[in-house]
Amino acid sequence: MSLHSPLVDEETKRINKEEDRRELIAEVTKQLWLSGPLISVTLLNFGINLISVMFVGHLGELALSGASMATSFATVTGFSLLVGMASALDTLCGQSYGAKQYRMLGVHMQRAMLILMIVAIPLAVIWANTRSILILLGQDPEISAVAGNYAKLMVPCLFAYGLLQCLNRFLQTQNIVFPMMFSSAVTTLLHLPLCWFMVYKSGLGGRGAAVANSISYWINVTILALYVKFSPSCKKTWLGFSKDALALNNIPIFLKLAIPSALMVCLEMWSFELMVLLSGLLPNPKLETSVLSICLNTSAAIWMIPFGLSGAISIRVSNELGAGNPRAARLAVCVVVVIAMIESILVGAVILLIRNIWGYAYSNEEEVVKYVATMLPILAVSNFLDGLQCVLSGTARGCGWQKIGAYVNLGAYYLVGIPAAILLAFVLHIGGKGLWLGITCALITQVFALMIITIRTDWEKEANKATDRVNDSITTESLVS
Repeated sequence: MSLHSPLVDEETKRINKEEDRRELIAEVTKQLWLSGPLISVTLLNFGINLISVMFVGHLGELALSGASMATSFATVTGFSLLVGMASALDTLCGQSYGAKQYRMLGVHMQRAMLILMIVAIPLAVIWANTRSILILLGQDPEISAVAGNYAKLMVPCLFAYGLLQCLNRFLQTQNIVFPMMFSSAVTTLLHLPLCWFMVYKSGLGGRGAAVANSISYWINVTILALYVKFSPSCKKTWLGFSKDALALNNIPIFLKLAIPSALMVCLEMWSFELMVLLSGLLPNPKLETSVLSICLNTSAAIWMIPFGLSGAISIRVSNELGAGNPRAARLAVCVVVVIAMIESILVGAVILLIRNIWGYAYSNEEEVVKYVATMLPILAVSNFLDGLQCVLSGTARGCGWQKIGAYVNLGAYYLVGIPAAILLAFVLHIGGKGLWLGITCALITQVFALMIITIRTDWEKEANKATDRVNDSITTESLVS
C-alpha cells in the first residue's frame, strides 16, 4: 500500500495551508505592532517644529515668515542629511540583531553617533550663516535676518537630532518601539508650555521658539539615553562605551552605507523643495506658491503613515536576513506592500471626499480653496505611489541596497520628475498642476524601478550577504581588539 495516498496528500496540503495562514497572520501582527508606534514617533517629532512655528505665527507676519523659512532651511541643509546617514543603522544594527551579535549594535550606534557629530559641525557653520546664504539666494533681506537669528539658536538641535536618530535606530532594530513613543510623547507635551514661556514670557519673542526646540530635542535624547543605559531590554546590546567604535579602519563600514542612505533621502526631499521654488516663477506666483505649500503640507502629514510602515519593514527584513531566514524576509515584503496599498487607497478616498472643503483649513479665499480642490485628486494618486515607494525604500534599507536606492532616486527625480515638471508647468502652461504631475511622474519611475529590483531579488543570496556583512564587522572588531 502506498504511503502517499490521496488522503495523506490532502492532509499535508491542509497542514501546509494552515501553517502558511498562521505565518501570514503573525507577520501582519508584527508589522502593525511595529508601525503604529513608529508612525506616532514621526508625528510627535514633526509636531515640535510645527508647534514652534504656530506660536511664532501669533507674533506677526514677519516673525512667522522668518521662522518658517529657517525651519525649511534647517530641514533641507541639516535634518534630512542626518536622518539619511543614521538610516545606515537600519541595515547594520538590524542584521546584527537578527544574527544574535548583540554587542555589535552598541558598537555600530556609537560609531554612527561619532560620525554624525563630526558631520554636524560644518552643518552648524552653514546654519550660523543662514542670513547671508538666504540673501545670496535672492530672499527678502528682512525675512532673511529673522530667519538667520532663528537658525543660529537652532544649532544645538543639530547635535541632539543626530544623537536622537541613532538612539531611535538602535532601539527600533531590536523591536523596542514603545519607549520611543513614550519619550516622544513626553517631549512634545513638555514642548507646549516650554514654547509658550520662551516665546511670550522670556523676552526672546520668536527666537524663544528656536531655543525651545533645542531644549526639547535634548530632553528626548536624555530620556532615551537613560532608557538604553538602565533598561534590562538593552543589557545585551549596550555594554557601555567601546574603544572599538572609535577605530578608524571601521569607519568605512558605516560610511559605505551612510553616504548613499543620505543621498536617498536628500535627493527626494530636495526635489519637493525645488517645486516650491519653481512655483514662484509661474504667472500668478502668490496663488501657485500658496496652493503648492498647502499640498506639500498635506502630503507631508499623510506621508507619516507609510514612513512608519517603511521603518517596520526595514526592521523585519534586516532582522530576518541577519537571522538567515530569506523566506520570512520575502513574506514580510509581500505583506507590507499589500498593507501600504490598502492604507493608500483608504487615505486617497478620504482626500477625494474632503477635496472641496480642505482648502478652508488654510485659507478663506475662494480662489485658493477651488484650486486646492482641483489639486487633491492628483495628490491622492501621488500619495498611493508615495506609499509604495516608501515601503520599497524601507526594504532597500533593510537589505543594504542604499547605493541602488540613491541611483534610482537620482534618475527618478532629476532625470524624469523635474524635467517633466518644467515641461508641463512652463512649456505646456499647466501651472502648479504641472509641477505636481512632474513629481507624480518621478514617483511612477521610482516605484517601477524599486518594484522590479524587489521582484527579481534572490533572497537566499541577500541572506548570505547579510551574514557576510555581520561577520566582516565582527572580524574587523576582533582585529582591532
